[in-house]
Amino acid sequence: FDISLLRVEIMGENSNNILRDIPEAPEDAIFGISAAYKADTSPDKVNLGVGAYRNDAGEPVVLKVVREAEIRLVHDESLRKEYLPIDGLPQFRTLSAQLLLGKDSAPLREGRVAIAQALSGTGALRVGMELIRRFFPEGTRVVSSNPTWGNHKAIVERSGLAYSTYRYYDPATRGLNLGGMLEDLHALPAGTVVILHAVAHNPTGVDPSREGWDQILAVVRERQLVAFLDCAYQGFGSGCLEKDAYAIRLFAESGVPTLVAQSYSKNMGLYSERVGTITVVCPTAASAAAVQSQLKKVIRPMYSNPPRNGAYIVATILGDPQLLTGWRDELAAMAERVLAMRKALYDHLQKLGTPGSWEHILNQAGMFTFTGLSPAQVESVTKNFHIYLLKSGRINMCGLNSSNIAYVAKAFDDAVRKIPASM
Repeated sequence: FDISLLRVEIMGENSNNILRDIPEAPEDAIFGISAAYKADTSPDKVNLGVGAYRNDAGEPVVLKVVREAEIRLVHDESLRKEYLPIDGLPQFRTLSAQLLLGKDSAPLREGRVAIAQALSGTGALRVGMELIRRFFPEGTRVVSSNPTWGNHKAIVERSGLAYSTYRYYDPATRGLNLGGMLEDLHALPAGTVVILHAVAHNPTGVDPSREGWDQILAVVRERQLVAFLDCAYQGFGSGCLEKDAYAIRLFAESGVPTLVAQSYSKNMGLYSERVGTITVVCPTAASAAAVQSQLKKVIRPMYSNPPRNGAYIVATILGDPQLLTGWRDELAAMAERVLAMRKALYDHLQKLGTPGSWEHILNQAGMFTFTGLSPAQVESVTKNFHIYLLKSGRINMCGLNSSNIAYVAKAFDDAVRKIPASM
């Protein structure tokens, strides 16, 4: 018997192997930009696409406090490689809840908070959506801002939940359409889950003011909606951890059903550690205990339990006053560099006399800016200047530095002058 003939029959075009019919998926837009950038041989190329911090030399950064925490952990011979509990490292969970909600938080004092370690913000959102799917009424809808982070829609729909959007960004002003947002939220049925960017909105960089947040909360409470805050940039919006937690603490103290997805990827630079939390603020201590148990039931068949290393790094930093102060200082410096790049880009465009208004670059917050460039203008910038950014016109301000910012401004000026925005 010739087994090679059997192999040909099984692997041939006419076989019934179900794996043969799986179609190739399209490349992720952001990672596709990074791949195109890496393949570009131009010495002038600039990557403004990927959402990661870079220093003024254009290099990735490992924070000094992270290095110090890692050194301590390496030399701690009491540590083992045993599995963590399903809901994660206990001290990490406690310190993370305090960072989000504040040490004097009423929900924390009263034991009304369920919190589980998750695989960064993406994993936290996925666990939270699975909890919603299991225990919220059938037909519960999840809404997010238009536009929003590209993964929100996929996470919601892959969780088996209905998804739609509410008005948020105003292209005319390149700012917040608060009136439209409030009107859309007011029209939602009770029980709808509303994804809110806690700070440094991705992709627009447009955040509500404190007064705006107060109005949003009033509508959420009146309409009996559920708040799900996505907190990927605490400390990156203003450089202050407490200031950037305003919306989270406002909702947590309000009595409104509140979930929070927390990530340490950006503010500690722990991108590949995949470390974050899913937090649920509950009405009673008993309900928090029940939710905690169900979070573990969600996590166990999903990824069993989370990795140790990132959680230990975070817990070491948050639990040591000296390291915590050092982290605050480094975080403030990163935020200040972003602000400096905003000012520098704006000044270069003003110096060039670039048509249009560019004040939105100064007014937007955090890592990202919606430039207002059209897809055709973005294509021109990439083709003619080897500058890579999203088709929406979103740029990562951290990709700018003192060596390339004049070149980027020149490219933007060229595209705006040559290509009408309506194209």
